[in-house]
Amino acid sequence: MSTIKNTGLGRGLESLIPTGFDPSLLMESSERVQNVFISAIKPNPDQPRRHFDPQSLEELASSIKRYGILQPLIVTPDGPDEYKIIAGERRWRASTIAGLEKVPVIVRAEKDLEQLEIALIENVQRVDLSPLEQAVSIEKLHQQFNMSYDDVSKRLGKAMTTVINIVRLLQLPTFARDALQTGKITEGHARAVLALKDDPAKQSELVKLIQKNGWSVRQAEQFVQTHKKGIKTSTGVKKQMATETPETKKLSSMLSAPVTVYRTAKGGRLEIHFGSDDELTKIINKIQK
Repeated sequence: MSTIKNTGLGRGLESLIPTGFDPSLLMESSERVQNVFISAIKPNPDQPRRHFDPQSLEELASSIKRYGILQPLIVTPDGPDEYKIIAGERRWRASTIAGLEKVPVIVRAEKDLEQLEIALIENVQRVDLSPLEQAVSIEKLHQQFNMSYDDVSKRLGKAMTTVINIVRLLQLPTFARDALQTGKITEGHARAVLALKDDPAKQSELVKLIQKNGWSVRQAEQFVQTHKKGIKTSTGVKKQMATETPETKKLSSMLSAPVTVYRTAKGGRLEIHFGSDDELTKIINKIQK
């Protein structure tokens, strides 16, 4: 993957996507906020989310009583002095439990919403957009428009697994997001880092090793597999990471071709390298003897 272009995110993604990422922070801070009566707001019937955990709502209600609503709801007009929720139904429900009369909202007209949706879709489709910037735009579509990732993938013409994998980049720790945004690691490296999400210390170690040693994505993945196998010693890690062993050297000599080994979660694979069809034919003939 080529070095990622800096597309002008100010102080970097740390300020936009902090540790403990809250998707509601993706909304523009410059938009005008209004206080609206809770009774004038109703849920969106097209909201895909149907279940709201009662205990979680009670906990949020307690937080709202103490600190207030930290992020406005997104609503659209739905009749005289009435509004329909676009994003923030959970906050609206918790505010009702907390006994609030009014809640902060950002009002957007249907036409504005359609224009923003189109702009976001076009944004994700830009070829010069970094993976993290794509992830932010996709998450906006998901959060602000109640669009499932499946719907987002159809709008973008991408496989749903691709969309989900892009969004998962938002789960990277700050140091890894910074490294990805500045091109010090690639998207493939970042996915290997995500595989160690239960061990932040190992994530940090992997990012440093990638930058220090110029590791390929495959080497980063090998590091992950080594860790998951429970190998802790430096000697053990080096052995698992090695692509050349006494055995591969012996095979290389027998076949007159470079041979490398790559270990995976279950076993591994051998690769025999050749430079032309003639070389391949010679290798096959030697194997068949």
